[in-house]
Amino acid sequence: MNEIMTKTINWGKITKIILDIMFFSGIIVTITLPFSLKWAGNHYAQSIEEHYISMLMIFGGSAFMGLFIIAELRSMMRTVVQQDCFVYRNVKSLERMCGFSLMIFVLFLIKVFILPTPATLIIVLVFFIAALFSGVLTQVFAEAVRYKEEYDLTI
Repeated sequence: MNEIMTKTINWGKITKIILDIMFFSGIIVTITLPFSLKWAGNHYAQSIEEHYISMLMIFGGSAFMGLFIIAELRSMMRTVVQQDCFVYRNVKSLERMCGFSLMIFVLFLIKVFILPTPATLIIVLVFFIAALFSGVLTQVFAEAVRYKEEYDLTI
């Protein structure tokens, strides 16, 4: 029993596996989006069928941006697993994630005027907050990298 209790869970590896699953399943969802959206329009909500092209552009664009965000997170997790996360490329990854989040925010803001739903408003808010969070974290990481590089030079 003591062995089980003293073992630590490697959250970095677990997170990496989850991100890998999300990335590859996201590719499948993105590829099948034209068909699944058409099916949803036929069987679920007539309004989706009426706005099929605009919904496909919004959801498709958002799907690609989401895949790009997950790709950046996967890249960052590699540095975490290697125990070297305060590197400049992670600052650039956070900057890109901020931009991708802003693009999703804009796409769903457009959707508010085409086919408004409560979920759309929540998505708008979530990705606006994600963009802000990524932007702030970019600055924090940039400072951490700067401090680390200064420290490395003094040794």
